Amino acid sequence: MTAATSLAAAQHVPALDYPNKPIKLILPTTPAGSVDTGARLLADKLRERLGKPVIVENRPGANTIIGTNAVAKAQPDGYTLLFVSSSHVLVPLVASKLPYDPIKDFAPVGTVAYTPFVMVTHPSLPVSSVRQFITYAQSRPGELNYGSSGVGLGSHIAGEVFSAMTKVRMQHIPYKGGGQVMAELIGGQVQVSWNSVSAVAPHVRSGKLKALAVSAESRVAALPEVPTFGEAGLADYQERAWLGLFAPAGTPKPIIDKLSAEMTAILSTPGIRNALEAQGLVPFISTPEQFTALIKKETDGLAPIVKAANIRLDSN
Repeated sequence: MTAATSLAAAQHVPALDYPNKPIKLILPTTPAGSVDTGARLLADKLRERLGKPVIVENRPGANTIIGTNAVAKAQPDGYTLLFVSSSHVLVPLVASKLPYDPIKDFAPVGTVAYTPFVMVTHPSLPVSSVRQFITYAQSRPGELNYGSSGVGLGSHIAGEVFSAMTKVRMQHIPYKGGGQVMAELIGGQVQVSWNSVSAVAPHVRSGKLKALAVSAESRVAALPEVPTFGEAGLADYQERAWLGLFAPAGTPKPIIDKLSAEMTAILSTPGIRNALEAQGLVPFISTPEQFTALIKKETDGLAPIVKAANIRLDSN
């Protein structure tokens, strides 16, 4: 047997025996919210298909850095995985120093879904459309506050992109998680926010919040009465957050490929697609290679926006 043949055979051994023990899925976020929902739906289906427990573990803190770093330092054997949102791209753009390299320390497996952002306001705001909001905010530069789940996270960037596109100037108020943002928005401490469908839908239905638009290609089932940004006259606004799976760098390719194939099979079933859509998530399948390209594209596109807005974790 040649050296090349021996290497190829060795690389296939992990996939043949994988998995033979429980898999840990680490979420660098708090329980509840779109990341938690997507992770638990995926974990249940992976458990069924792989025949081994898939344990979801929330490790929030430091704008997702703590949980992400735990996976970066884990053994690259396929038994510790990272389930995270677009914050994996955003946080490195706003942090002056990280204990891990977001590219070199991880192997992308694939995306699971994306969550559109819903633009919501306090009911007292005298607007009922995106265009009315723009006019209202432009006449009051710096007077309106918008809340986000944290500096540099998706809801923060969504607001900055909106401001840049519409020439609206608002004050950013960061909070520690989406739940706190919703509470403060309902209480009137901030006037507007961008958040996931699952986070805002109950409050929109109850009348506690007013939804102006959703950043999806078509209206979402959870909020069918809410127009898309395209319908609202702002077609170029397409901010959304993907949810995806990573393994530590160095994880054998046969394991990455096996996980990718299982995810594709799971996301292709009507049951899981319906379950995701019921939570305001849009199924989104990608290969490891496509996921890698998406990360690069988003990094290149968001870097100038972050720089122009001077968004820094250590200065907020």
